Amino acid sequence: MNKINPKKLLNSKWTAINPVKKEKHFLVIELELDEEGGVDHCLIESVISNRSEPIEWQELKNSDKWLQGWK
Repeated sequence: MNKINPKKLLNSKWTAINPVKKEKHFLVIELELDEEGGVDHCLIESVISNRSEPIEWQELKNSDKWLQGWK
């Protein structure tokens, strides 16, 4: 399980364990926090194709799907 501080999530780098369409490396490019500091919206972008998609930030905690950093 990856430990994540929501306040440090913006511009963080992630590696997908199971790449789709050869997209393996991602960057968190957009993050919206609510008044309590919880994450309302998280957007990741593929480094290769620049394709972006929303993601539930809690999914990044799953070490079976995501690794912190670019590996």
